Amino acid sequence: MPLASSTTTSSRLLSLLSLLQARRDWPGGLLAERLGVSDRTVRRDVDRLRELGYPVQAVKGPDGGYRLEAGHHVPPLLFDEDQAVALAVALRIAVGTGAGIEEAAARALATVRQVLPSRLRQRVDALEISAAERGADPQVDTGVLLTLSAAVRAGEELRFDYHSPGRPEDTEPRPPRRVQPHHLVVRTGRWYLVGWDPERADWRIYRADRMTPRVPNGPRFPPREVPDGDVAVFLSAQFKGSESADTWPCRGEVILDLPATEVAPFAGDGIVEELGTRTKLTTGSWSWAALAAALARFDTEIEVITPPELRAAFAELSRRADRAAGTG
Repeated sequence: MPLASSTTTSSRLLSLLSLLQARRDWPGGLLAERLGVSDRTVRRDVDRLRELGYPVQAVKGPDGGYRLEAGHHVPPLLFDEDQAVALAVALRIAVGTGAGIEEAAARALATVRQVLPSRLRQRVDALEISAAERGADPQVDTGVLLTLSAAVRAGEELRFDYHSPGRPEDTEPRPPRRVQPHHLVVRTGRWYLVGWDPERADWRIYRADRMTPRVPNGPRFPPREVPDGDVAVFLSAQFKGSESADTWPCRGEVILDLPATEVAPFAGDGIVEELGTRTKLTTGSWSWAALAAALARFDTEIEVITPPELRAAFAELSRRADRAAGTG
């Protein structure tokens, strides 16, 4: 009998903890109703959670209630099965974020995996993820990311130094840059801060690994909406060299003397149309010269449909190739 009672109490404590983690405030009566116990039992169970290190605070008010606050240390956490698997998967792919947390993520994954039931551990182990070599891509200090994120969340102007490789270092100290940070974004393993530059009255993108934040932050600022209202679309458009929409500034149509099956895997975001044994490809790049060079890599006959700028780019590319070969 004592064993059954102990098991029931433990199960109820886990249910109580799960409810407290699900929302900020819980009226005591509602907790008692959800758990099927008396208000007195809820009070006893809350005291047990406090003894285990969970900072459960009493909430004053007409109904009274409880709130799970942030504590001075991390107490045991409770996850359902889907949350546990999602956490393990997220930790496995953390190596590709460029946030400098690979070792910590590996240790956290080992901890989570150790306490998973065997059936969930098998689901996690079945997901094989191989992290590609990052090469010389710089890692971002976690403290810098936290500082940038805090400034975005608080809506406070950020002061920072910015280092651009390849540029000579100034011998004289320079005043820090200023930006109104709106979004912290990770793209292809690199972190970027998207913000409004009040001096230039324009949006700017900064690589987080080149930023050294200054303290304290500047004044608060009213939020703005990035062009087109979507930071992912805005960032993609900027990397394509587009002024606004997420499209390449230079787009052309060609016919390649290759079947569509050989073109499609390398067409990127281009449009592939099958023409028997040949392929019509509509694609773009940030310049006409870059577009001509990208199309030349297909190593086949190319017929330019449109526009004339692309034909001119191929002609210039041909002249440069002749000079490089010593025949021009």
